[in-house]
Amino acid sequence: MSGTHDHAHDHDEAHEGPIKTPKQLIWAVGFAFVVPVIVIIMLANYVSTATKPAAGSVGLEEQATAARIQPVGSIEIKDLNDAAAMKTGEQVFQAQCSACHATGAAGAPKLGDAAAWGPRVKGGVEALLTSALKGKGNMGAQGGGDFSDFEIQRAVVYMANQGGAKFDEPKAPAAAASAAK
Repeated sequence: MSGTHDHAHDHDEAHEGPIKTPKQLIWAVGFAFVVPVIVIIMLANYVSTATKPAAGSVGLEEQATAARIQPVGSIEIKDLNDAAAMKTGEQVFQAQCSACHATGAAGAPKLGDAAAWGPRVKGGVEALLTSALKGKGNMGAQGGGDFSDFEIQRAVVYMANQGGAKFDEPKAPAAAASAAK
């Protein structure tokens, strides 16, 4: 019988844990909740305080105020007498017209396609300019751009000449006005 008693004693020891008293159990449960909560609070504090400026530090500075009240849009006034500031026909084509005229999108005649430009060139530069300024078919007025009529005329002449026309480069508005005097 002594062999049976030893086996039962071994069985009881195998199931004992590190917590032996109710006081130890209370401490273990307390630390199991308190330690993770403290760690979470410390991590949240670490992550959120790095980007918070101190109260009143930059919000009222002159640059911050100027950024908050800046105008939504602006007005740009071009000097039409300054021909050097005007864009060339090729520059206007690259900036505005190439979206459709380089690929032939929406039925636009491709740059350099003499067969497509031929019938249009026969109407003359004024007819082409009117179409460009007022819009025609899928093309909006002024091709949808922000260029002056003179710059659009330069682009029209550039594209037509690439398609086989022999139009003269348009005269700058200031030069035309002074030539008339």
